[in-house]
Amino acid sequence: MNNKEIQLEDVIQIIKEKLNSGGTVTFTPHGTSMYPMLRNGEDVVVLKKPEDRLKYLDVALYRRSNGDFVLHRVVGFDKDGKYIFCGDNQFHKERGITDENIIGVVTAFYRKGKHYTDNSLSYRFYKSAWEYIKAPMRMLYSAHIMNKSIKIKKKR
Repeated sequence: MNNKEIQLEDVIQIIKEKLNSGGTVTFTPHGTSMYPMLRNGEDVVVLKKPEDRLKYLDVALYRRSNGDFVLHRVVGFDKDGKYIFCGDNQFHKERGITDENIIGVVTAFYRKGKHYTDNSLSYRFYKSAWEYIKAPMRMLYSAHIMNKSIKIKKKR
């Protein structure tokens, strides 16, 4: 069988039908926004249709209003109940995502053939550690950006 790379846009209706009928969908995500959890073009995620509203720290595939597909983590909720998403390797929070935008929620992923579920001990540890590491990472990143943007002239 030939592994041909296809775009989500080309198969989104099939994916939605499969998820709506209670099935799961697996695919290899591309990009670095969910690193280190997901490695660009290497790891495989398993999606299912959410049974209820997403929970804090769930990872979901959603579609932006501009048509882009995004796989990010729920990092909060707006006062009106809309989701706030952010990639594990990003600091910009995306607000205003609704249940209508959600295509599926990640229930497991595979790395180098090893299966990790959303309930596995190692993945639960990663999510807990991620919460504590994210804030210091943001401060270090901000300090790095500030240092790059401040130019000090030397007196001659």
